Order: sequence, then structure tokens, then C-alpha cells
Amino acid sequence: MPNLSRRGFIAAALAAGTVRSLPTIAAKAGGRRILTLVYDKSLGMMRAVERIVP
Repeated sequence: MPNLSRRGFIAAALAAGTVRSLPTIAAKAGGRRILTLVYDKSLGMMRAVERIVP
């Protein structure tokens, strides 16, 4: 198990929650989905951020 700091744990928990709820929101709203890779300093790695544009 990775040794996560408090900030890293919160970021990972929020990311997991977003991944679970985003497909439901995307199906209701429609629009284009834009995927962006960003460097997350709290996790020390790259992560994907998806947003929906009408």
C-alpha cells in the first residue's frame, strides 16, 4: 500500500468519486468531453482531468 499523506489521500478520494459520478453527469448533460493531463503536485504524478463543454 502506498504511503499517502493527508493531502494525497483527499486528492485520491476526490478523484475516485469524480470518476464514479462523471459518466452519469455526462450522459444527462451531453456535450463534448475534453480530457486534459495535468501534473498534481500533491500526488507527485500526472493525472487525467475530464471536463464537459456544451
